[in-house]
Amino acid sequence: MTDPTDQSFAPPAEIRAALDAHTTLTLAYVDEDGPQACAVLYAVSTAATGGFGGSGESGGSVPSLLFVTSGTTRHGRALLAGDGRVAFTAQRDGQDWTSLTGVQGRGTCRLLEGVDRETAWHAYSARFPYVERTDRLRQAMERTGLWELRPDWLRLVDNGRGFGHKAEWHKTF
Repeated sequence: MTDPTDQSFAPPAEIRAALDAHTTLTLAYVDEDGPQACAVLYAVSTAATGGFGGSGESGGSVPSLLFVTSGTTRHGRALLAGDGRVAFTAQRDGQDWTSLTGVQGRGTCRLLEGVDRETAWHAYSARFPYVERTDRLRQAMERTGLWELRPDWLRLVDNGRGFGHKAEWHKTF
């Protein structure tokens, strides 16, 4: 049996740093109408949640990406109806090709509930503190689904380290 807290099972620090550097990801999914993509704000967390088994807030565990969306949106409906498999990218807009940095990935999404949602909400609201400061927004967010995307493959592209520089990580089971 593998130990999920073992550093060899976590993405390299350069990939984690790239995930931490961004706040918006483009989520790609498939539903009955075919492939589609949408942008969502995300927070990175390594807090343990029931379905995936993290190891607490340490640099040595597999990060999850937390995002908010309603189950009534097209992507929310697709995630609820399917197996939750998605692809995604995270990068800043307006980058010059010589310094382009971003992350590509694949993973599984799940809607968080109960204690898992409460734990993840702390990480999300820490990343976006304005949500807690505005009653109307906080109340709306409390009624909206909080999702966890647990990556199983990540690729960093960092042209700042040389054109086409890549670092990859695959989750080991």
